[in-house]
Amino acid sequence: MQPKKERSPCPAVLGHFDQQYSEELGDLWASAREVLLDPRSWQYGVMLNRFSVVTDITQILQSQGFSTLLPQTCVSARLFDSPSLMTYSKYQEGEDTLPTLRISKCPREDFDLQPVITSDEHRQDLQSEPSISFPAASLQCYIHPSPLRFPSQAHRPGQLKQYYLLNAASLLPVLALQVRDGDKVLDLCSAPGGKAVAIMQSATPELLCCNEPDPHRRDWLTKTLESFLPHSVNSRVVVSARDGRSLGHSEAGFYDKVLVDAPCSNDRSWLYSSNNQQGEQRLKGRSRLPVVQAQLLRAALSAVRPGGVVVYSTCTLSSFENHAVVETVLNDFPEAEPEDLWEEIAIPLSKYFEFSPHPGYEQLHHEASMQPGATYHHRLGILVVPRPGKTWGPMFFSRLRRRE
Repeated sequence: MQPKKERSPCPAVLGHFDQQYSEELGDLWASAREVLLDPRSWQYGVMLNRFSVVTDITQILQSQGFSTLLPQTCVSARLFDSPSLMTYSKYQEGEDTLPTLRISKCPREDFDLQPVITSDEHRQDLQSEPSISFPAASLQCYIHPSPLRFPSQAHRPGQLKQYYLLNAASLLPVLALQVRDGDKVLDLCSAPGGKAVAIMQSATPELLCCNEPDPHRRDWLTKTLESFLPHSVNSRVVVSARDGRSLGHSEAGFYDKVLVDAPCSNDRSWLYSSNNQQGEQRLKGRSRLPVVQAQLLRAALSAVRPGGVVVYSTCTLSSFENHAVVETVLNDFPEAEPEDLWEEIAIPLSKYFEFSPHPGYEQLHHEASMQPGATYHHRLGILVVPRPGKTWGPMFFSRLRRRE
């Protein structure tokens, strides 16, 4: 068997990144560049699935030197205390495949829906699933200090996966969202579904609406949800196919929490575009992304209730798609207020991630940032910059609260 051919970076994208990020990130770009150009150094986290038995996986991870990223605490979860969760609509006769999650046009109409996946086979499987006494552990992710690869698990219909492999920095927006049991949550740009799965690992919301307009990405999302969530929570999880920019009007003030993991110029993916032509096409459309991102963020702020929160995130280092988008929306949405996540997330997790509030912004506003209590550059958002030994990211996240 021939060794797998290493991917080569796209010259057009790398040249563009060198020019932009040298200016925006200063000295941080050199270390980030080193990581991005060496995929073998990339680290991966292993997020456990609390709906599956994971004792054996936990033991294997610990024996290989993995450790937990977050403190393991128990939270009160009411996964099985609602009669609706234990009621199943009749399985259609003659149907030899499992139905998929329902595509919903309006989440408000779906609160009383019975779970959609209803095979008799799964009824038997439920007997071996966690019962009422099962303590829902908080979000658990194992990480390794070196780029050790843990094998992925294949999708098997009707069987839950035990873990999800991911860039651990992608969990930070979910932590910032602070989902609690009983919340109504909108994941505005949900595919491929990793953050939706993380939300369901964190708490048991009354409703999680996973929105994805693109049909191919929506299929991916649906398969992800089916691989990680038991049928007993399907009445709480719906998949919507709406243009996220329209949800601010149709669902105004309805949600407690909204996550906007916006379409962005994914630095890791773009850098390894299949050819120079694809890379150049992506770069041509890059300037239009902040407009769409701002529209999505405005829609999210309209969809959240007064007092609720919106978390905006991307997986790019670009300030035009990160801080600039947040600042633009804040300027024309006076009901929104940014919240400082530095002490809540950055300081406690600085052992694992390289955090930057925004080097360029901090330099431009040096005098203001030196004043006691001046934290505006923190409040606009936090950037995770990959570096050797801490190869997580890129990931930007910002939390905005809608004033009551």
